[in-house]
Amino acid sequence: MNAIIGEKLRRYRKQKGYTQEQAADYLKISQSAYARMESGESNSWAVHIEGICEVFEISPEELLRSDAVIINNNQQGGNSAYFINQVLSEKLIEQYEARLKEKDEIIKLLKNK
Repeated sequence: MNAIIGEKLRRYRKQKGYTQEQAADYLKISQSAYARMESGESNSWAVHIEGICEVFEISPEELLRSDAVIINNNQQGGNSAYFINQVLSEKLIEQYEARLKEKDEIIKLLKNK
């Protein structure tokens, strides 16, 4: 999820023409903290969701909606298909890992009985 949100933050920031430093200043955080949110290394975007929505003029639903991948059709370089595949792959991996964790918990529970 962090990677999806991070990619959206990067896209929204670039659409506004802001640098990471400008976006970070608005949110009253360091540029490196903002960069970690964009790279998906941090989930602190959740703490700053109101400010993020205000600076990029989006709704929280738009930021959090994982089923709607927003792609700029004017994007140069043709990476839109790559981005869709990357987001879908990450989502499938997250779901797979969650199911594996559930399986391990069920096995542990059954062994204890």
